[in-house]
Amino acid sequence: MSDFRLRVFAAVARHLSFTKAGQELFISQPAVTRHIRELEAQYRQRLLERLGNRVALTEAGRLLLAHAESAAAAQRQLEEQLDALRDPGAAAGRLRLGSSTTLSQYVLPGWLPAFQQRYPQVLLTLHNANSEQIADGLLRGDLDLGFVEGRSRSRDLHYELLLPDELVAVRRATPAGSPAVPLPLAEALAHPLILRERGSGTLEVLEFALRELKVRLSSLKVACYLNSTEAIKGYLEAAPDALGFVSRRALTRELAAGQLEIVPIAGLRLPRQFEAVWVQGEPLSRAAQRFLSFAHSQC
Repeated sequence: MSDFRLRVFAAVARHLSFTKAGQELFISQPAVTRHIRELEAQYRQRLLERLGNRVALTEAGRLLLAHAESAAAAQRQLEEQLDALRDPGAAAGRLRLGSSTTLSQYVLPGWLPAFQQRYPQVLLTLHNANSEQIADGLLRGDLDLGFVEGRSRSRDLHYELLLPDELVAVRRATPAGSPAVPLPLAEALAHPLILRERGSGTLEVLEFALRELKVRLSSLKVACYLNSTEAIKGYLEAAPDALGFVSRRALTRELAAGQLEIVPIAGLRLPRQFEAVWVQGEPLSRAAQRFLSFAHSQC
């Protein structure tokens, strides 16, 4: 997108906020306002409706946003094609990854150095969000490739299996250790529960499994909803009666240190899978293709 003013406008349209657009582009709010006014003067159209602290796109604004997004995509495609002509075997350009919490904290960081060593020309960023936010980011064009967990599917996105995972119930370690016999479901669910926030793949998997057992999430004694696995583990270490549900992959250090322990629950299995995801019908960039292939090689 050669006209910086279009980048500013696209950021405002994406966030519906002058302040957040300025933060994204590292410019002041008055500068954002100036760029928008210049565009409106150039096209002799109101592009945004300002309703107090709220911003909404006008019809002309929606038309310009579609053009700005197409121009940005065409620019990226041109750069990738030129890079391919210069070095057919290399991958270059920008790669914006979005990953749900478990992968972004416990899996992907260990892969990134080797990928960057193999493809040093790729400018890589990793955005951590829950599965629902990753899907939204892909559909808005803010991300090139996502990695998610959970059971929800969007018809506008393509999903590809990456690797399996399992959720387990966990609590603060006790002198007796993990129960030798699985706890009855009712007994386990009577504890204060520490769960992930709405929109997370972790909560979705748990909710689906409980629904199959005729248990509604709304009927449980939930002490707290937290937005990260690390927060759940920290809470459990300080709460002797609480029970949480996290990925087995996230517990290696705490189990070895004797800080937390797994609690088997009779009749409750929580398998899930991590998947790569991108926009249905849209080809992946060369950098995204290289990363996806690299990720499969690590599994």
